[in-house]
Amino acid sequence: MSDRSRPALSFLAEMQWRGFYQQCTDPEALGDLLARETVTAYTGFDPTADSLHIGSLLPILGLVHLQRHGHRPIAIAGGATALVGDPSGKTELRQLLSAEQIETNLAGIRAQLARFVDFGEPGLADLDHGPVVAAGPGNRGILLNNADWLRNQNYIEFLRDIGRHFSVNQMLARDSVKARLEVGLSFIEFNYMILQAYDFYILNRDHGCKLQMGGNDQWGNICSGVDLCRRLNQQEVFGLTFPLLATAAGEKMGKTAAGAVWISPQRTSPYEFYQYWVNVDDRDVSRFLRLYTLLEPAKIEALEKLEGADVRQAKRELAGAVTSLVHGPQEAEKAAKAAAALFTGSGDESTVPSSELAAARLAGGDLLLVDVLVEVALCQSKGEARRLVRQGGVKLNGEIVAEELRALTAADVQAGRIRLQLGKKRHHHLLVG
Repeated sequence: MSDRSRPALSFLAEMQWRGFYQQCTDPEALGDLLARETVTAYTGFDPTADSLHIGSLLPILGLVHLQRHGHRPIAIAGGATALVGDPSGKTELRQLLSAEQIETNLAGIRAQLARFVDFGEPGLADLDHGPVVAAGPGNRGILLNNADWLRNQNYIEFLRDIGRHFSVNQMLARDSVKARLEVGLSFIEFNYMILQAYDFYILNRDHGCKLQMGGNDQWGNICSGVDLCRRLNQQEVFGLTFPLLATAAGEKMGKTAAGAVWISPQRTSPYEFYQYWVNVDDRDVSRFLRLYTLLEPAKIEALEKLEGADVRQAKRELAGAVTSLVHGPQEAEKAAKAAAALFTGSGDESTVPSSELAAARLAGGDLLLVDVLVEVALCQSKGEARRLVRQGGVKLNGEIVAEELRALTAADVQAGRIRLQLGKKRHHHLLVG
């Protein structure tokens, strides 16, 4: 697990060294404030699913670094703003969620956030290990739901008291709005900026929050909140944004052929999670070590000097560190052993993703491999499965499958399992019983 001691670098200096720092409303004034006092800062997470994915790890780790430096984080689970949908960085209207869906999603996300930030609420995390950061009484985090102050707003009063402070011309000039005007922006999405600014106003007024952090696509929304706090609270507050990441190959961070890489072990197993990081592009290793781990700068700089085949060692360090942060050291160790079992012929295969398969289904000789690939979610469709077989991308017990209509039989069972492999990286075992 990570070193919980307070880092030697200042918070802003560490943000810059690690690559978190994209824009800041007033870096000099914010640096002075952080040096003088314990600063409360917040980041919001809209519960659009029952789990966060690794795209959310950047803002989560922003809060972790803040708390490691002795400051107080607030995590907002956006139970109200999720009903509206943030247009930032989106090319089309989000699917609107029901209140029941949002409540289910909130429960999952609250537990995941508590895995990283110390909120002083024992038992909140859904895993059997505590938060990454051990905070003191002065900088324990706060976990809030913005539905608590937005849900019962009177529309006319809100327009009169809050809406009058927003210029439509300025709102239209924000990048998050301009990018959507050509393809269409709904009125409900247009209001999102006001709601997010109102969150900052409430947090500043009620909790002394002076900093909002988020992805760089939130810059316009953050600036609107800074302005609203200045107008209504007569407070100087700040905004800090993180870069929007893509891989060196130009792909969106956290997207794979199988879909998003989730924090939830039910959605993405610890083994698959580990595999994502150990197989990143060589060009991404240095950047990801800085952004996604809490390894000390000296260790990261040493790993950055590795070249050629030795880069694999840096990838293992990266995969182990991130998997340990998200799933705990034991799961990280299991995932590493499973990888060793598959790629070096030694180790424990028990954590390789698997599905149960009744032995009776193999008796008739009519269980097609392409059907099973879809059934266990290795492929999205039979057409995709057939295409992979034609391209030589599917292995059965280590042998390339040549027939599109290959059926599975009892003869394929080895030591109680059938081993499937797609490409070089994706493995799945059918446990026959």
